Amino acid sequence: MPWMVLLSLLAVYVVLGILYEDLIHPLTILSTLPSAGLGALLALYAVRMDLSVIGMIGVILLIGIVEKNGIMLVDFAIVAERERGLAPLQSIRGACILRFRPILMTTLAALLAGIVLAAGTGTGSELRRPLGIAIVGGLILSQLPTLYTTPVVYLYLDRLRAWLNRRRAGHIENVA
Repeated sequence: MPWMVLLSLLAVYVVLGILYEDLIHPLTILSTLPSAGLGALLALYAVRMDLSVIGMIGVILLIGIVEKNGIMLVDFAIVAERERGLAPLQSIRGACILRFRPILMTTLAALLAGIVLAAGTGTGSELRRPLGIAIVGGLILSQLPTLYTTPVVYLYLDRLRAWLNRRRAGHIENVA
């Protein structure tokens, strides 16, 4: 299972790198994952459930939900920078303001669906419960920090990218 998660993260990184034509900003999106995974594991631990195959599916589903929210912010900010010529701070601030409601709505929809899975009773509920608990725990622990940390990581990684570009340009001039 750990290899499967690592390979899926590598695949997400490669696809995002191709999409954004950049190797730095996919890291911004991937930076949202640790809090989601930790939240899922803590929630399963709090209710004394093992990380089963179904719980792992919940973690993978959670990766998709949290990634989508990061993509919504970063994609909007990159488009604002490229098409409207905004500075990184202005573009990520505008993305946070304009994408907050869609992020909140999709997160609450997934959270409520997870609560139904976690609290459900009846035939097969013991199989679905770890899925719901992983989703609920991961979303609760990750969403609020993600809304604060994604813009900060975006700005720091943008500064790193600019520094690397200046350094690369200076190295090319010295060689020529």
